[in-house]
Amino acid sequence: MAKDLRSAAPGADAVARRRANVRLALILASVALIFFLGFIVRIALYGAH
Repeated sequence: MAKDLRSAAPGADAVARRRANVRLALILASVALIFFLGFIVRIALYGAH
């Protein structure tokens, strides 16, 4: 059964949740960076038009 995150007491659950949030943030930032770099490469190869 899944725990209700709103009722989690500070402690190990909070640390685990924070680590999961940090991991998710790093994954999303990586995806955004890859799209940005792809956009830059496309402009460099094919020009602005």
